[in-house]
Amino acid sequence: MNVLIVEDEDLAVRKLQKLVREVDPTLSLVGVTASIEDTVEWMQHNPSPDLIFMDIELADGQSFEIFERTEVRSTVIFTTSYDEYALQAFKVNSIDYLLKPIQKEDLQRSLKKFHDLHPARQSDEQAGGGQPFNLDKLLRELQLQQQPKDYRKRFLVRQGQRLLSVETSEIAYFYTDERFSFFRTHTNQKFLVDYTLDELADALDPADFYRINRGVIVTHRSVVQIQPYFGNRLALTMQPVFDKEAIVSREKVSEFKKWMGK
Repeated sequence: MNVLIVEDEDLAVRKLQKLVREVDPTLSLVGVTASIEDTVEWMQHNPSPDLIFMDIELADGQSFEIFERTEVRSTVIFTTSYDEYALQAFKVNSIDYLLKPIQKEDLQRSLKKFHDLHPARQSDEQAGGGQPFNLDKLLRELQLQQQPKDYRKRFLVRQGQRLLSVETSEIAYFYTDERFSFFRTHTNQKFLVDYTLDELADALDPADFYRINRGVIVTHRSVVQIQPYFGNRLALTMQPVFDKEAIVSREKVSEFKKWMGK
């Protein structure tokens, strides 16, 4: 299977090449382009690859322009530093994306999705006979995704034999424990919620809540101390006290610092 990488950062190219070789040695890298101009020219003079890893922000503009200037008949997986909430549209459009820095398990997930969508590559597809990329649909989905969103304002939870409505402003943090999701209030009350952390992360206002890792979502007020932690991560001291470690994932450190400063 032939692969093209569209990326203007040499380090990012080298890292992606290394990950691709580790995850699937059968993939064949047929080219690397670093700009809109180079990519359009490459695609006009070469057979369409089976798969393209494409960064959104290139030195000469956004890579969406490539689709306006030439027909793209390949499956595309975007690589980007954009916030994950603004990119849910790619999943709707059956196009995956990888958030930088790219993690091995995320690349494995994307390639599995690609193989599931294309279990048998026919000869005409290998020659560039696949379905063209639907840019108009993608842009429509992005526009819908970027419209103001109605975030959750409260949660209905059980307290003994009664139901209680808790405002999100009363919540200090969410976390998972033994596959269940909970939140703790600023007054140190603990409640079970019937949502996964993925669902919660999508439903909560990102201005007020931040997912520091796969198992914890925090608020500004709940973070009382931030300390360096090995592996270029951060360790948080929480209030109310969190009985587990609250560690900011390495890939989220920079964004977390910006969020805490807002």
